[in-house]
Amino acid sequence: MPVFHPIGFGTWNRFGEEAYASTSEALAAGYRHIDNAEGYENEAEVGRAIAGSGLDRDTLWITSKVAPEHFAPGQIKQHAAASLDKLGLDYVDLYLLHYPAINDEFEIADYVAQIAEVKASGMARNIGVSNFTIRHIDQATAHLGDIPIFTNQVEIHPFMQNAAIVDHCRALGISVTAYSPLGRGRVGIDATLKAIAEDIEAQPGQVALAYLLAEGFTVIPSSGNPKRIRENLAAQDITLSPAQLSRIRALDSHDRLVNGPWCPTWDENPLRTA
Repeated sequence: MPVFHPIGFGTWNRFGEEAYASTSEALAAGYRHIDNAEGYENEAEVGRAIAGSGLDRDTLWITSKVAPEHFAPGQIKQHAAASLDKLGLDYVDLYLLHYPAINDEFEIADYVAQIAEVKASGMARNIGVSNFTIRHIDQATAHLGDIPIFTNQVEIHPFMQNAAIVDHCRALGISVTAYSPLGRGRVGIDATLKAIAEDIEAQPGQVALAYLLAEGFTVIPSSGNPKRIRENLAAQDITLSPAQLSRIRALDSHDRLVNGPWCPTWDENPLRTA
């Protein structure tokens, strides 16, 4: 059975041949966890990279997501099938609701039941959510009953550590996956991260990823640069000292990157302290 590796390769914002080339590079570098979504509009290219890798399917963990525009009754299973067709796969290891329904347009009881059907049909080995707030997590768990939510994928990086939803998910036994773990490039210019990186002869991005891994998150960094792709994966070999972890923990400033009109009302977050 495939393993849910703590570092996955994110495919957001990679289009056309770049999606194919970067995913191929990631698989060649040693990534075995690929994070994708129908909303990324690159499923066919990612699927082509998977097929061309020569790797056994059972060694890979593939995640996909259904967009909230497609939560109307009876739609989610159809979209899961379309994603599998584009990816060239018989199943995904994890299928997520990409956001709660926009402005609660659709009933959560219905779309949660729909994604449970995707799992029951064998199209997904596990199901989960992304960008769910405490309210949505509680509603989803109530409707799913004994069907587990595998993960909640949310924005987490040193400047947005999202304590409220992280703590709530962990109390319920739900793992947390950090998207945008590099703060969309901001980690590369932060003085604290640069100083720690210099001390341990690493890159600031590696320090940020090593911190999030030490905090117990799964991370899904993305890059189109072959050197950076390999550097990100090597972050799993970095061990930070308690003092270094404390310095990074103190960087939390609630600097949220994702806050569009399609987003739910986010939970209020207490500041992390060292």
